[in-house]
Amino acid sequence: MKKFGLTLVAALAFSASVLANGVNDSTTVAKWDGSINKAKLSKYLKLTVTQKEEVADICDYFQEQMKTANRSTKNADQKVRNAVYGNLKLMKETLDEKQYAKYVRLMALTLNNKGINVEK
Repeated sequence: MKKFGLTLVAALAFSASVLANGVNDSTTVAKWDGSINKAKLSKYLKLTVTQKEEVADICDYFQEQMKTANRSTKNADQKVRNAVYGNLKLMKETLDEKQYAKYVRLMALTLNNKGINVEK
C-alpha cells in the first residue's frame, strides 16, 4: 500500500511540476475527449475476462463524462477533475493493487501529455 501511495504522489507531483513550469499552454492544447484504447489497456494491465468487461464500461462512462465536461461553459475544469477522479475511483474498485498503480501512472502521463491539470 505504501508503494501505491508513493507512486500516486510521484505521478501527480510530476504532472503538477511540468504544468507549473508552463510547458502546456491551455490555449494551444486540444481538449481530450477521454477516449481510451481498451484493447491496449487490457493487454497492458493483463486484465481478466471479468475485469475487461468492467474496465470497458468504466472507460465508456469516462469518455461520456469528458465529452460533457468539454462541452460545458461553466465549471469545465471542475467537471474534468470530477471525471478523472471518478474514473480513478471506479478503477480502484475493479483492479488489483499492481494493476491500479500502473493505471494511475498511465493516466497521469496521459493527462500531462494532453495538457490537463486536475490539481486544485
